[in-house]
Amino acid sequence: MPEAADFDPVRVAKRLLRTSATAALATLRAGSGNPFCSLVNMGTLPDGSPILLLSRLAVHTRNILHDPRASLLLSEVGAADPLAAPRISVVGQAAQIEDESQEIAFRRYLAAHPTAEVFVSFSDFSFYRFAIESVHLVGGFGRIIDLNAAQVLTEVVDAGMLLAAEEGVIAHMNDDHRDTMRLYATAFFAAAAADWRCSGIDPEGMDMRSDDGRALRVDFPQRVVTPDALRRSLKDLADHARAKSGKPN
Repeated sequence: MPEAADFDPVRVAKRLLRTSATAALATLRAGSGNPFCSLVNMGTLPDGSPILLLSRLAVHTRNILHDPRASLLLSEVGAADPLAAPRISVVGQAAQIEDESQEIAFRRYLAAHPTAEVFVSFSDFSFYRFAIESVHLVGGFGRIIDLNAAQVLTEVVDAGMLLAAEEGVIAHMNDDHRDTMRLYATAFFAAAAADWRCSGIDPEGMDMRSDDGRALRVDFPQRVVTPDALRRSLKDLADHARAKSGKPN
């Protein structure tokens, strides 16, 4: 079946990675090797790799520590027919984050799940990075596509300046530009009124979360790797959103 001209499987998969707040986590039961499925909250690192906050007391964590192979199922939220909505099965391995990424994982995960702050200080909770190996996308009837990690992850090697500024940029957007983010949400996505906040910045786009738990991904017109380029891109997006909504610049 020919694909619709506007169907971009890579973009769909990336959007699901960036906007999914929860996932079904499949692990292998320690001892028996039987499949075990649970529900977890997730965030992402700047390159799009999923991050999970897991307790060592949970069965799925004990399974991962015994065998890191796992899978995540992410699906579009709110669809009238869930089986007709885009979804991805992400295959890979989960491992506890023990390097400098811990601070980034802490900040980005809590930006997506502020109420999880109470658990972060518990000694049995740790952050885990899900290293993607492949992605199986079901984009609707007749749209079944396999993607590799390189296709769905975001290159960040050249974006050191941008990532170093991310925390400050997020604070600035949330302190001073809530109206602009509401404009992005209504003009680009026809989203219902809500208090939108920035939860992440990377070279390809900005993630936003609402006070009622919704998530949106604003794609940049072109890749940005410096704070100056980001500032120009956000301004261009704001101008576009005002024009689209009929508001003066």
